[in-house]
Amino acid sequence: MNISGNTIFIPGSTSGIGLALALELQARGNTVVVGGRRAELLERIAAEHPGIDTVQIDTTDAASIDFAAKEVLAKHPDLNVLVTMAGIMRIEDWHEPESFLASAESVVTTNVLGPIRLIAAFIEHLQAQPDATIVTVSSGLAFAPLKVTPSYNASKAAIHMLSESIRLQLADTTVKIVELEPPAVRTSLLPGQENSEFAMPLDEFVAEVVALLESQPDAKEIQVERVKFLRYGEARGDYDQVVATLNASDPHGK
Repeated sequence: MNISGNTIFIPGSTSGIGLALALELQARGNTVVVGGRRAELLERIAAEHPGIDTVQIDTTDAASIDFAAKEVLAKHPDLNVLVTMAGIMRIEDWHEPESFLASAESVVTTNVLGPIRLIAAFIEHLQAQPDATIVTVSSGLAFAPLKVTPSYNASKAAIHMLSESIRLQLADTTVKIVELEPPAVRTSLLPGQENSEFAMPLDEFVAEVVALLESQPDAKEIQVERVKFLRYGEARGDYDQVVATLNASDPHGK
């Protein structure tokens, strides 16, 4: 995708990677619409960052997605980039169903059904644009599992394969599919992660992502250097070592 001149909608971007990326993309000459559930956060973002548009959206709710999509497209008929950023991560114990079932259902609804419903809401519009991009967000954990987050790992593996598949289907359209694959980043995705030495500083991650988008406009996957240890373990032949190292070094994996 081109790094500037776009109109971009990023649902799930009132904090963390989503907000940091939204601000950096705005600074690069894009019109950016931030989406989220909490009206007070959206109001604060609009007040603190002039030029950023906002829309209320709950990506776990199909009706909310449809309503927000209509609102965004009415205000921004030139929208050409959708970033399916919204996601949650939960620590789970799969020894007993009462310990994990509700969590797993919530993770799958947010991380898998959410992006699917978002793409469904915007795909006809995006195909009518001369140049459009859908940015999906998987994870290094799509390729090597953290033992305490089974549903999250599985949801991000699903997003990886979904991205691969719809890229093939949409090859005859103007819509490109770009998969963003973060490593652990210092955000509040899990309690304490924003201060974890294991996680990559947020500003460093976003700077490297934007640099990759700029230098590799035709990239199918956006991978900062720190995620490649996880992404390519199987290809290198050291998958078992990668999994062991991941679960030994990350404080949530102990």
